[in-house]
Amino acid sequence: MPLLQWDDRFSVQVDSIDAEHKKLIAMINALHDAMRQQRSRAVQQRVINGLVSYTRIHFVNEERLFVAHGYPDAAAHKQEHARFIFKVKAFQDDFERGKLGLSIDLMNFLSDWLRDHIMESDQRYSAYLTAQEPPTSSPTAPPPAGLASAR
Repeated sequence: MPLLQWDDRFSVQVDSIDAEHKKLIAMINALHDAMRQQRSRAVQQRVINGLVSYTRIHFVNEERLFVAHGYPDAAAHKQEHARFIFKVKAFQDDFERGKLGLSIDLMNFLSDWLRDHIMESDQRYSAYLTAQEPPTSSPTAPPPAGLASAR
C-alpha cells in the first residue's frame, strides 16, 4: 500500500502542477518502497537524489507561476520551499556520508509535509490563480496549463 495517495482535493487547478505533485507523491512512495524492501544504499541514494532534484524543479515551476500572475504571498511560499529544501538536503548529505538511513519517521515527514503543503499553502495560490483573469497580452507569461479549464 502506498504511503501517500493522490486525492482530487490536492488539485490546485493547474494541470502541470497537479502532474508534478503526482510525480512527487510517486517518488515518495518509491523511496518508501526502497526502505521497506531493504534495497541497497545505492538504490536508496538514487531515489533520494531524484526526489531532491525533482522537488527543486517543481518549486521553480511553482515560483514562476507566482511571478507570472503577481501572487502576493509568493515570498512566504518561497520561504517554505527553501526551508524544506534545506532539511531534505541536510538529510541527503547525511545519508551520503552514512550518518543516517531511511526511517519511517523520515518517510512520514516527507509525506506529511507534502500533503500539508499542498492542502494549505498550495491551495492558497490555487484560489488566487483561479480568481485571476489569465494574461491576454504577455507572450512570456501564458496562463498555466489547465487554469482556463478550471473555471
